[in-house]
Formats: sequence, C-alpha cells, structure tokens
Amino acid sequence: MTRSVGVVGAGIVGLAVARRIQEVLPGTRVTVVDKEDGVARHQTGHNSGVVHAGIYYKPGSLKAALCRRGVGLLRAYCEEKGVVYDACGKLVVASTAAEVLLLDDIETRARANGVPGLRRLTGPQMKEVEPHVEGIAALHSPSTAITDFVAVSEALAADVAADGGEIRLATEVRHLSSAPRSVHLTTTDGEVLEFDHVLLCAGLQSDRLATAAGDGQDPAILPFRGEYLKLVPERADLVRGLIYPVPDPSYPFLGVHFTRRVDGSVDVGPNAVLATAREGYRTRDFSLSDLRETVTYPGFRRIAGNHWRMGAAEIAGSLSVRLFVKRAQAYVPSLRRQDVVRGGAGVRAQAVERDGTLVDDFRIHRVGRITALRNAPSPAATSALAIAEHVVEALELE
Repeated sequence: MTRSVGVVGAGIVGLAVARRIQEVLPGTRVTVVDKEDGVARHQTGHNSGVVHAGIYYKPGSLKAALCRRGVGLLRAYCEEKGVVYDACGKLVVASTAAEVLLLDDIETRARANGVPGLRRLTGPQMKEVEPHVEGIAALHSPSTAITDFVAVSEALAADVAADGGEIRLATEVRHLSSAPRSVHLTTTDGEVLEFDHVLLCAGLQSDRLATAAGDGQDPAILPFRGEYLKLVPERADLVRGLIYPVPDPSYPFLGVHFTRRVDGSVDVGPNAVLATAREGYRTRDFSLSDLRETVTYPGFRRIAGNHWRMGAAEIAGSLSVRLFVKRAQAYVPSLRRQDVVRGGAGVRAQAVERDGTLVDDFRIHRVGRITALRNAPSPAATSALAIAEHVVEALELE
C-alpha cells in the first residue's frame, strides 16, 4: 500500500518538509495543503530576505544547529535553481560601552556555533565595510547573506509537483481527527482528506491547528507586526549590506536595522507592534476574535506587564516616521527624514507560554500520527531545509 503524508502550510518550511519526504521516502504520496491561493503568502513572503549565519543563537539549541546546517543546504539549493544568493555581509554595531559587553557575549556564541569569517572591528575599521556607519565597535559576519525566499519556495513547490506531489491551494483545514492508523483533515468545503501522517507547518496558525489535533493549548501564538521604512532609490547607496544593532537580550526582536534586498533596495526596520489580527499586515487589518484571543491569553498579560515601556516606544515609532528615523540615525547619522518612505510589513508568530515566557527555540511536538511545528520563527527560512531533515528523520512511517 502506498504511504500518504499531508503537509499543512505552503511556506518555505512546509514545502521543504514535503520535498524531503519525497527524497528519503520514495513512493510516498505527498500532498501540501494551504488556505491561500499561492505559496509563501505569510511569514515566508513577508520576511527580510536575510540568510542568517547563526550569530545570536544559544549554542546547542535547535536554532543554532539547524541554522548552521541550513545555511549550507540553502546556498547549494539556490545555486542549483539559479536563485539569487548574495553574501553581502552583516555588521552588528555597538554604540555604547554597555553594548560592547553584550557584543562580547554575541561573539562568544557565534564562535561556539562555528560562524565562519568573524571579525571584531573598531569604529574606523567599520567604515571600510560600511562607509556611513557610526559606532564604537562591531562584529562583522561576511557570510551573512540575502536571498529571495519566495523564489526558493516556488522552486521547492515545483520540485514537489514534478516528483508526483500535489499542491492543494485555496484549501483551508477546518478540523483534524486521528484514527488508530490514519489522520483525517476536513476542509471548509466539507471535503475529507485522509493520510497516514500529517505535519503541521502553519506558522501564524500553528497553535490553533496543533490544539485541534489534540496537542495542548500552550505555547500560544501572539502576532507582532514588524513595519519597515524603505530608502528612496537615490539614497540606497547609504548601505552596502546589513547593519544591525546589538539586540536587547531581554527582548525577542532584533531592533531597527538596515537590510539590503536582492533587488538593490534597502529596508529600515522593523519595529514590533502587536497586530490586531493574526494576519494583520496593515494597520487597518482588524479581527475582534483574534484580538480577544490574544489579550485574554494569560501569557500576553504577563508580557504586557513586563514590557509595557518597550511596547509604548514601539507604538510611538509606528506612529511617527521621524522617531523611527531618529532611532536608525544612531547607526547611520547621515540618514534624513526625506530619505525614506513607508515600506511593507511582516507578522512574526511569537510563541508564548502561559506564564509569559517567550519561546526562543524551535518547538516541535508529536501527537500520534501528527507532527506539529509549534514554534518556527526566524531563522526558520534560513533553516528550512535543515528543519525538514530533522523532522523527517524523526518521522516513523508505518
């Protein structure tokens, strides 16, 4: 009998998982199901395009291991498929003495993770890499890169289809049920799809589907919108590659930074404000049920109590372009208000425990014949091919 596997989610991770199953379990019938009418419509299609080198992550964590493995796999895949992969490099810039101490910790982590080519730079040395940057010290990662993750996802989808897999778009899963030897997915149209095993790679909807599959309610996903400014084309030469601040270790976001895209444009940001809908990419996107679910979750109330000052500052930056620019000027002082326009936005699926603990590492749960990726934030796109290896290796198909 032919084995069958369903993958819910047509982002880069779900497509990588589907492709990996085909590679190591030939003959398996693979079906990718997604509620959108195209691939990579959510986190994958709204991310920064950065291929992370593994600088920040705790040594020994899944993030660290799968990011480092994923970089090599991703670069090889981009070369094979002709997708742009530009190792433009990244500066992590310290602008105060306190940040230099934090930079020491980041460098220690990065070296423990095996990030290649790292260099510690002084202020003048930074300008050899980024002429317009200012700071007192920096860590340079020349292997940090940029790519087009939508193009990578489209290539993976084409590979899945070419090898006999099915990509079922515009197909929303409404209900999951498990039998002793199968899993049933019921769509909003009432169709029932039956598989031997199901993998949930649903990003912003991951907790809802996992809970429906019989997993616990924790961790829950809280959606945070990250809004970008964009340099006007004639000022894109202010930045050659990637310029990042030293992140606050008590906060899950990296802070306002400069990101060159593969098309030559440069993004400035993002901030991090609570989204008023799970898929709220625009300020006017609003869902009363989504917002109620977020604010009544006990973990949210604890986060709000602990980080309200940071939250207020992020909202202020969202409302005021001048304030947003002022924060970015700490690293590129020659940036002016007239150099930017409002850009796009993404939504981060931040997993949070009931006690308010922010889930940092990748989190994968197994419920019978269902495998749920409960937490796969950045660097999930970088790590996608390695995540697929890890998940499929643990998948026992009977």
